[in-house]
Amino acid sequence: MPPPRTDTPQSRRLPLVVTADEGLLDDLLRLAALGGTDVDLAADPVAARSRHSGAPLVLVGVDQAAAYLRARLPRRPRLVLVGRADQDQPWQVAELLGAEHVAILPAAEPWLVDRFTDLHAGDRVPAVAIGVVGGRGGAGASVLAGGLAVTAARRGLRSLLIDADPLGGGLDLVLGWEQLDGLRWPALADSDGRLDPAALAGALPSRGDLGLLSWDRGAPLPLPASTMTAAIDAARRERDLIVLDLPRRADDAAIAAMHAADQIFVLVPAELRATAAAARVVAGIQGHCPNLSLVVRGPAPGRLSAREIARSLSLPLAGALQSEPRISRGLERGDAPGSSGSGALAELCHRIVAGLADRAAAS
Repeated sequence: MPPPRTDTPQSRRLPLVVTADEGLLDDLLRLAALGGTDVDLAADPVAARSRHSGAPLVLVGVDQAAAYLRARLPRRPRLVLVGRADQDQPWQVAELLGAEHVAILPAAEPWLVDRFTDLHAGDRVPAVAIGVVGGRGGAGASVLAGGLAVTAARRGLRSLLIDADPLGGGLDLVLGWEQLDGLRWPALADSDGRLDPAALAGALPSRGDLGLLSWDRGAPLPLPASTMTAAIDAARRERDLIVLDLPRRADDAAIAAMHAADQIFVLVPAELRATAAAARVVAGIQGHCPNLSLVVRGPAPGRLSAREIARSLSLPLAGALQSEPRISRGLERGDAPGSSGSGALAELCHRIVAGLADRAAAS
């Protein structure tokens, strides 16, 4: 997990666009924005010469192809010749330029967005995504998910808490953020599977280094799996840690979230029936994310130990929690879980987040 704010615009090498065609330039600027990156501009190859070799990607407009040949710029990889469908097809000149690809708009727009997105994603280590799911109803998974996200933000990590449970009541209530303006899931339900990372980050409810993508108070809407995947992919490029609050009964969007998770924590109360219920939950999740860990929540009325539950479920034990009535009282007042930095929940969240950061640094 990377340290916060290492991907400054000053340190990022930008793709170079060489064109004097204003219409084509507008199209490329729009596609670059969708891909979450800025571009370096040059009206002709002479102006581009000093930046040509160092750019991670060069896009040459068909209008500058002949001038590019006359300028005798050295051949380089990742050069794309870009034109429009209403222009003469530039296949022969592309070979003379040594272009790796020819992009004809509008058909090639999705391909170009992906190339811009790849460049932006390469500027920094993608965020780690972890999930939290309850072994039975009322286990407290949303509180643990909120505590992990809050703790990560307290450590200076850019964190995003994602509510993947449309019937969970809304994570904005867990954080006490129900009055904060910002985009919720229903506004993304009709997206085309691509989201601008920077635009998404700026539109969500947030405080400091913590952002939230949750449901509103309206009737639950079906969320396409592609929308969930697009939101997580966009967040990976702008955040350091993504925390997913997962439902026990998974729909297509929740399954997509499980597939995207690097690790999932299963929270199980220290009770026999809860352990039996958790066995079914674990069996349903393991096909989507094999990296599962167990968190046991006390008290244990039958004196069932955390290690016994871990052996029963064949899961590694990540930690145990004891009951903290003050957390329940704080939630009623709008206090985010873990915000005090003290107590059993805060200590467990700190240990988990620190472990994720250490493993990411080691890798």
